[in-house]
Amino acid sequence: MLQAESRCEVADNSGAKVAYIIRVYGGSTRRGGFTRKTAGVGDKVLVSVKKALPGSDIKSGDMSKAVVVRTAKNTRRPDGSYVRFDRSAVVLINDEGNPKGTRIFGPVARELRERNYMKIVSLASEVV
Repeated sequence: MLQAESRCEVADNSGAKVAYIIRVYGGSTRRGGFTRKTAGVGDKVLVSVKKALPGSDIKSGDMSKAVVVRTAKNTRRPDGSYVRFDRSAVVLINDEGNPKGTRIFGPVARELRERNYMKIVSLASEVV
């Protein structure tokens, strides 16, 4: 679960390395409690790039939309199993929902297929 002001790694070759979440689109809140929206796998977020490779199209301070592909918090699946990853990661996307990079590093969660991010699923080396 990621929320506003969370830092996470970027899992594509767009040039960005570390992203800072500014806004969570969609997501959910806990009923009757802390009301900050949290993003799970497949949710769209607005990020600011904090660290980028020199010479890339994406610079530090650029804002972009992204989709969460991995979370360190476990995610429950309909069959009762849980999946979690070592670190949380996002993939930068354009307005149509296609990734800005041409490669995806590391595994991604199967829940992206249900959210219709098929381009990200096809570029990923492993779908867990």
